Amino acid sequence: MSAHDVVVVGSGVAGMSAALGLAATRDVLVLEDADGSTRWAQGGIAAAFGSDPAEEHAVDTQVAGAGLCDPDAVRRLTEEGPLRVAELVGRGARLDREADGSLQRSREGGHGRRRVVHTDGDATGAEVWRTLHAAGSSLHRRRARVVGLSLTAGQVTGVVTADGEHIAARAVVLATGGLGHVYGATTNPEGVRGDGLALALAAGAATSHLEFVQFHPTALATGGSGQLPLVTEALRGDGAVLRDRAGTAFMQGRHPLADLAPRDVVAAAVHEAGGGEHVWLDCRGVAEVRRHFPTVTAACEAIGVDPARDLVPVRAAQHFLCGGVTTDRWGATSLPGLYAVGEVADSGVHGANRLASNSLLEGLVYGARVAAGLTLELPSLPAGASRDVLVARDPVLAARASALMDAHAGIVRDAEGLGRAADWLAPRIELDATCRVAAAVVAAALARRESVGCHRRSDVAALVA
Repeated sequence: MSAHDVVVVGSGVAGMSAALGLAATRDVLVLEDADGSTRWAQGGIAAAFGSDPAEEHAVDTQVAGAGLCDPDAVRRLTEEGPLRVAELVGRGARLDREADGSLQRSREGGHGRRRVVHTDGDATGAEVWRTLHAAGSSLHRRRARVVGLSLTAGQVTGVVTADGEHIAARAVVLATGGLGHVYGATTNPEGVRGDGLALALAAGAATSHLEFVQFHPTALATGGSGQLPLVTEALRGDGAVLRDRAGTAFMQGRHPLADLAPRDVVAAAVHEAGGGEHVWLDCRGVAEVRRHFPTVTAACEAIGVDPARDLVPVRAAQHFLCGGVTTDRWGATSLPGLYAVGEVADSGVHGANRLASNSLLEGLVYGARVAAGLTLELPSLPAGASRDVLVARDPVLAARASALMDAHAGIVRDAEGLGRAADWLAPRIELDATCRVAAAVVAAALARRESVGCHRRSDVAALVA
């Protein structure tokens, strides 16, 4: 059995930020399974630079979160964000610049100002990934899929890999991303399946806000399911307009920010306007769209669409988990020895709905905070025998659970559908990790008897009558 001070599970923006912050003082091992969502992030990183007050970014974040954000967590995010972005640039990140050398900034849904910095218009995540992995080239990293946590006297003391290896650690940091493929249609890559959340649930860690599953309003409607290409919100920030199948710009008059309303509002409108089918994104008014948004252009061309002259078919798809494993300001969970950061965690910054481009920022800020906390103090290892808490995977059950989540726990939910899903999932949570995560989301959705943020109940009138 190998042993380390800290094992970080996941190598996206959150995991690598934590590992890099710890590298100088702790023996850190980074375990990588499949690629996470970081490389696929398009829009950018939101941060309040210069004359843009952090307080305004905080207000926009809390408004998007429908009043359910933790104000202190949001303050930390918005105040520390510019420093972390500057640190990323110092590590070699190439962000788009204006002619005078200043950072180029775009505007996305829910933002009152242009404060989103980016790379090549819509390739920010790939640049963040490249930068952090280049900076972490000397870190101890290897490929391994974690299927269990070791507990000693109620404290997490290591991980178990798929090949049966036990790795001891004084602290385990989950940085495994969201739950993407717990749903059938998602913008997340195949490896994002809620693994870290399943581990935490099985071990008994507290979770919160799992009902707040954000759906991105503009995924490219390819006609299939699985991972759908993202069509970045920055296009709407530069003038693209959503239209229904009759050509009507349906966000006009629906919200003061129209096409740049918060994501929960736009996703619900897309779902309604499309009647379960796709709507159109009209990018023909976006200047030099092919040059400024090469990633989106390539995805469109793959299905025979030219965004400069054709309407782009888009639909809402699962995108981000706003809740997760409950953490404090240093990333500590309710289980001693277990930490969580990034999308798998509920740090309190997102509330009922994540503000656009706050996800990469959260990974940078809270990854650094996890590192700072574990630099100051590592948990002591308790005496006694350890036991392993393992999670299983059954592809057949997982596929059925994903279809069930699309049908009953999507953009609009009701008690009847959620109850049906809960009944099917309950006896299967020990058999499959997807079923375990899905059951937790459904239970949270049943418990919140109101519509707020990205949790929408069609039966609210009946619930409050």
